[in-house]
Amino acid sequence: MRYPFPEEVERGRVVRGHLPSRPGDDYGAFLLRRKGIRFTIIASGGIAEVPWEHVSVSTPIRCPTWEEMAWVKDLFFEDEEPVMQLHPPKSRYVNYHPHCLHLWKPTNFEIVLPPEIAIGPVGKRMEGMPAKAFGG
Repeated sequence: MRYPFPEEVERGRVVRGHLPSRPGDDYGAFLLRRKGIRFTIIASGGIAEVPWEHVSVSTPIRCPTWEEMAWVKDLFFEDEEPVMQLHPPKSRYVNYHPHCLHLWKPTNFEIVLPPEIAIGPVGKRMEGMPAKAFGG
């Protein structure tokens, strides 16, 4: 996780009321705006009992988009840090907010990434590809 948090993040830190933290803490609640949308973000660093860094991202009206999650990832994590969104087994679902998504990074092991070729053509642009190329 990126410490200290960037100034843009610190300006939105909740310091009173629900979920307060102090400027410079490596965790906290943050109220940020982007393109007219209000985001509530809660970040926590890993501790021995819970060796995961975690950032939850929500809006009042809908789930965040991929672009918005990438923006939050860039604010809270270094460029070369891999983080993930998880889909746990249904028996382990926890949903406190209908419009919330999460970013996770383990602190006690490195995330194994699939090879780039399994994601898409390496070094080639995908713009203009016909839908049928993707099974559509």
